[in-house]
Amino acid sequence: MLNQEYIKDVLKRLEPKVDRMIEGIGSRSPHFADASGVYDDRETDWWTSGFWPGILWLMYDITGKEHYKTAAWHWDETLEPWLSHPTEGIHHDVGFQFLQTAVIKHMIAGDPNAKRIGLNAANYLAGRYNPAGRYIRAWNGTLSGWAIIDCMMNVSLLFWATATTGDPRYKHIAMSHADTAARVFVREDGSVNHIAVFDAETGEFREALGGQGFAADSAWSRGAAWALNGFANTYRHTGERRYLDTAKRVAHYFLAALPEDRVPYWDFRLPSLEGEPRDTSAAAIAASGLLEIADAVPDAEKRVYLQGAHDILRSLTERYATWDRPEFQAILTGATGNKPHGQYVDGSLIYGDYYYIEALAKLAGWERRIY
Repeated sequence: MLNQEYIKDVLKRLEPKVDRMIEGIGSRSPHFADASGVYDDRETDWWTSGFWPGILWLMYDITGKEHYKTAAWHWDETLEPWLSHPTEGIHHDVGFQFLQTAVIKHMIAGDPNAKRIGLNAANYLAGRYNPAGRYIRAWNGTLSGWAIIDCMMNVSLLFWATATTGDPRYKHIAMSHADTAARVFVREDGSVNHIAVFDAETGEFREALGGQGFAADSAWSRGAAWALNGFANTYRHTGERRYLDTAKRVAHYFLAALPEDRVPYWDFRLPSLEGEPRDTSAAAIAASGLLEIADAVPDAEKRVYLQGAHDILRSLTERYATWDRPEFQAILTGATGNKPHGQYVDGSLIYGDYYYIEALAKLAGWERRIY
């Protein structure tokens, strides 16, 4: 297990790293960094646009240093216009975009405008709910019958909206989607599908697709991490045991399938591992979710989840972090976004950096939960 001295030391090492990110990234919206370690600049409607400001808000909440707050402050207002002028980049992932901007800003600073923006985003997400199939639709265009496991992380925006307004409809949609996700995405052994296709008119489930995993019957590691974390958060918001049981089932599969260094390959069911890249973003997301499960279970059960999270974080810190490479804007290497399409492979992903910091912050005693 990692002791507090180790954790605090890593968090201190993050400060100059994130300070250099502020200098190098500025107001750009990063997503992927290749072998150069320099993050790209995506349009702010892109689904990952909330993670860089999320890192800044995390660092402010952990350290109390004003320059992180200053750099983070404008981001919810920067993203808000997309809600009234939606593009192909605005869809179910408004949770990722506004939880780490408007919601955390309101929670930390009590800003009423951030609250308004967060609720606008929650209304947009709720409007994507299909009552026949009891799911939140994923992307736009002709894909009205598609849902994806990633959305289990977005439903926390709806739980926040209910807690903020007292209106239970948001929570009802979130729980309905979670029940469907548990039924059609999570297999008996704890492995996870990426895409579920429904008949948008009747709500009938038709098939699972491989999506960003190797195949329809494979086990995309980041999908498992989204499920593990998302169901643990849904349990925290609802207290309904079925969600915790689902999170634990996925966690057991995830931990059992990890290689020796505790960082997964991009899919757990590859025909051969030779030459295949890892995904440190999946590792970081899972580590943060394992800590949520550990908080939820009796003391006698905690160790397996705590040990899993600690082992993952130690490996990320000592094998994949870029402490000795100041020219790198990214914190973690070894991340893979969409291997089947040859996109964002074996580099750095901003959400991997975000969840790495979030998990370490939880271990240091950070109790604020935006998911």
